[in-house]
Amino acid sequence: MSSHKTPKAVRTPSSLASAPPKTAKASRSPKTGIAHRNLPLLLLQAREAVIGRFRPLLNEQGLTEQQWRILRALLERGPLEPREIVGLCGISSPSLAGVLARMDDLGLVLRERVDSDQRRVMVSISPKAQAQALGMAPAIEAIYAGIEDQVGKPLVDEFYLLLDQLLDRLQPVDEA
Repeated sequence: MSSHKTPKAVRTPSSLASAPPKTAKASRSPKTGIAHRNLPLLLLQAREAVIGRFRPLLNEQGLTEQQWRILRALLERGPLEPREIVGLCGISSPSLAGVLARMDDLGLVLRERVDSDQRRVMVSISPKAQAQALGMAPAIEAIYAGIEDQVGKPLVDEFYLLLDQLLDRLQPVDEA
């Protein structure tokens, strides 16, 4: 008698995310007692599906995802204080200290003390990193175009709008 067991079907992140949406009148799961779909997990799966398109380019450029988030924020916003980078890029303060130190060593960022308050530091993108980002721009845009081709530009535009609305409405009360 064989002890061979038939493996259960494995649900991949894409199959989990593509599960049919439940209606507003969804019943509670008897296993969990929770009626809502796992929104944090779905957002993580969507993030992975998107960043997975960019990861090969970042690896080719010698950049980590965290470094790219920081560079992109500095490109779009200009010099920032570390606490602002923490909020914008979703990187913990202790992790950011190490990431910025490595980025400084690599010549990707410049850190300067604020003249009026020597406790404060401003981080800016270095000319080297700015040139690297500008060189990456066509490939980045091609990746975005590929995503739009695959899922449709109207869906991408709607998703941006919905994410902006979600972030605005879930903004902590003290920041509103």
